Amino acid sequence: METNKIGHHISGQFNKELEDIRNKVLAMGGMVEQQFHMAVKAFMTSDIEIAELVIKQDSQIDALEVAIDHECNQILAIRQPAASDLRLLITVIKIVGELERAGDKAERIAQMAIQLADTYNGTRVEYYELEHMADMVKEMLHSALDAFARMNIDDVASIASKDDNVDREYSSIIRQLITRMMEDPRNITRTLDVLWTARAMERIGDYAVNIGEYLIYAVKGEDVRHLSQIELEKRIKG
Repeated sequence: METNKIGHHISGQFNKELEDIRNKVLAMGGMVEQQFHMAVKAFMTSDIEIAELVIKQDSQIDALEVAIDHECNQILAIRQPAASDLRLLITVIKIVGELERAGDKAERIAQMAIQLADTYNGTRVEYYELEHMADMVKEMLHSALDAFARMNIDDVASIASKDDNVDREYSSIIRQLITRMMEDPRNITRTLDVLWTARAMERIGDYAVNIGEYLIYAVKGEDVRHLSQIELEKRIKG
């Protein structure tokens, strides 16, 4: 189910406004993807320079959220859209909120990278599970943004399914970290930083799922939040 164009209206200016908003959302999404990639790299390699860059650039994501929200509110007030156009604008407002929160989590990961850098001992063995989970979350976020770019909901169920895998891996990481703290209390502070990083990654996966669910609302006008995987797949195919 794909829609390459947002819509056609008598007003060419209205078409332009909607397309401009969509492009800004995609630009913001691209920035968040880059921030997350950089934050994970900084964490895995203890690269303070990259981590500081992630933190510094977070304000750009915040500014985009404010700008897109303002533009949506202006269109709502002036155009008074209905039906699919109204759903699209509501969806955009919700999606940019999710992207802003994902950017905040990327910043959090960068902060953890800086905190851990001083005690980094040259080995990445304790980060292996986080690296795998990060790769899954990156794929989820990219798929969600790609679905929005194409206004195509076919992959949303797959994104939600991958989130179950991320949750299972997150639970496994928690167990490993708790065991490590119990075995050696000297590891508690360092291990808690790793735990907060894993939590931030897991939350970004949740935001990717939310983006997909909001997209279904824009395309089909159905609220699919809190549905089971089977129910979600039925709604997409129905």
